[in-house]
Amino acid sequence: MEIKRSLGFFFMMLIVLASQEMVVPADARVCLSQSHYFKGPCAKDHNCAWVCRNEGFSGGRCKGFRRRCFCTKLC
Repeated sequence: MEIKRSLGFFFMMLIVLASQEMVVPADARVCLSQSHYFKGPCAKDHNCAWVCRNEGFSGGRCKGFRRRCFCTKLC
């Protein structure tokens, strides 16, 4: 009787752990668009993000060799 109880507990734990592994959160994609109002070289992400928020985006960051401001939003 003890073996059946142990085996039942083992399978129950296996099902619980397997169900936890199968749940994978979906990552949202981030779309980039070059800022229309940011002028000059982009030195700080904070300044870029501030200008992008005024343009209606959720944030922004400096990218590339030429340090351009790219606005970000979830798409």
